[in-house]
Amino acid sequence: MMQPPRFPDLRPHPVWLRALAWLLAAGAWAAWWQGPPAWWAPAVWAAPGLLTLVALAVVPRWWQRRPYRVAVALVLMLTAVLALGWALLWARWMPQALIDPGRLTAAAVLAVALLLGYLDWRHHRLSPALVQARLQALQSRMRPHFLFNSLNSVLALMRRDPARAEAMLEDLAELYRALLAEPRACVPLADELALARTYLAVEQVRLGTRLRQSWVVDAAPADARLPPLTVQPLVENAVRHGVEPRPDGACVTVEAFGDDDHLVLFVRNPLPPPGAVTRGHGLALANLRERLELLYGGAARLHTYESEGEFVAQVRVPLRGPAATAHQG
Repeated sequence: MMQPPRFPDLRPHPVWLRALAWLLAAGAWAAWWQGPPAWWAPAVWAAPGLLTLVALAVVPRWWQRRPYRVAVALVLMLTAVLALGWALLWARWMPQALIDPGRLTAAAVLAVALLLGYLDWRHHRLSPALVQARLQALQSRMRPHFLFNSLNSVLALMRRDPARAEAMLEDLAELYRALLAEPRACVPLADELALARTYLAVEQVRLGTRLRQSWVVDAAPADARLPPLTVQPLVENAVRHGVEPRPDGACVTVEAFGDDDHLVLFVRNPLPPPGAVTRGHGLALANLRERLELLYGGAARLHTYESEGEFVAQVRVPLRGPAATAHQG
């Protein structure tokens, strides 16, 4: 899976608003600490940092193409220049309310440096989620009970229905091919749905009529793209917690549609019966949340909740994809 650039993209609203709030708070603190005690002082102290923020958001790719340390040094130099220029301009506009240029420059540089440090800390904290996602996906497919159950189903079909056994082996091969494919930042929704259908086809042989499926995806935008292994883990979670614990089985519902500039995806399954013991510790859901946060910087989300006896997993992803949204927030 593609590693996001280390230098942050500040264009998306969640990232921009966080950075804006931080710089305004830093300006308020500087105004309180240094003076002058006036209502407009926080904005004056925050202005150089805000101008720097605009410069970073206008041409994010230019900054991301630079080596990280070079980009940070250039940003801090730009902030210092803007702060000095702003102090001189303010002295001409408001000579009666002088602000020390040195203090203004130091405050602005410190505020921007702390902001970049925070964003870089988030980058390093969340980056392992990408590698972890691949490992967990492989481990989930390679776990002994899934592999043995699938092979036992194939063996049971070999004599009475060779054609179906062959089809199941092809489905298994398709699952492993997708998991071992070259990592990509995002894939078409059609590929994700096809992989989920393949997984359910394998489980259908094992569970038979206990596994029922409902697909409501005709309204989904054809050009939608999302991170790999987004749908299949949610479907697997639905089978493990909604179908397997029920002797009479249950229905797994997959729904996808466009909502303004977002792709919305629902995976629903009945709640386990009272007293049922289900496997899993929520690692797949937690990992998917981290991948969405890393790739989209708060512009995408995974929301899970219970509604009318069902467990619902909702994914909301921008249609423009992770390349055009934030990687950090």
